Amino acid sequence: MTRLPVVSLTDCADANALARQSTRIATLFGATPTVLPLTGPDPEGAAALTLLDLLRSTDLIGGPTQPVVVLVNIAPRDGHWPNGVPFCWFRHGEHLVISTLNHRVLAPLAAYLGVTEVHVTDVREVLEAAAAGWAELAPAEIEEMVRTQFRSLWYVPLLARWLADGHEVPARPQAVQPPVAREVRVAVVDNFGNCKLDLPAVELPGYDGEKGLLVHNRHEGRDVEVRCYDRLPDVPYGEPGITVGSSGVGFAELVIRGGSAADVFGLHQGDQVFDLTS
Repeated sequence: MTRLPVVSLTDCADANALARQSTRIATLFGATPTVLPLTGPDPEGAAALTLLDLLRSTDLIGGPTQPVVVLVNIAPRDGHWPNGVPFCWFRHGEHLVISTLNHRVLAPLAAYLGVTEVHVTDVREVLEAAAAGWAELAPAEIEEMVRTQFRSLWYVPLLARWLADGHEVPARPQAVQPPVAREVRVAVVDNFGNCKLDLPAVELPGYDGEKGLLVHNRHEGRDVEVRCYDRLPDVPYGEPGITVGSSGVGFAELVIRGGSAADVFGLHQGDQVFDLTS
């Protein structure tokens, strides 16, 4: 069995859940995984940016890379699926990603990494194929995993292990569409209080213009004009600015040099900053 590093992004993140997931993944892959809990008010937005950043971090290496397995468990908040959203998989270079079929999480990968298609799996179909081919699973065990709502614990690590081992897992292809014009939101508030937005700076209307962009200050109940700068060091100390940040492909960040933009503007993860839909 090849040992592969595993990174898991999940909104099922209490201590008990993290312990069970870590132990199961370690049992299957022979190494303790890195489990990143996404517990903020907008886990879909945080997962979208974090997954994009995670895959981008494997670039600019200058040579061969070690394959990484990434697990993403962020269920859409629409209540549409009878027993939870399906799981899909795709590869980015040598790296394997297993994810809930969540358009908001996957759409940035289509726009900025060229991921055009994922392979959608059915739990029962995959487990029965595995039992008929390479896994020792009794019918009762299959039924237990098919019926459980905790598929991210029981099913996803198995799917990842089997795909990493090169097994022919049944799946159907589904296209991934890039995001359409939309509200620009805070995806992540970092430990400095910088607000990482979910769009490249150059795609903000008026970013390259002489005037700043209007940002709503929730404390004062009014819009504030914030100038745009290329980098954080270009922002005057103590002043707000919109810069090309460290995330995504030149994604924008609302910052205050030497302070917390989140605190000053009253912003949290998931809050709207601009509206590009009109």
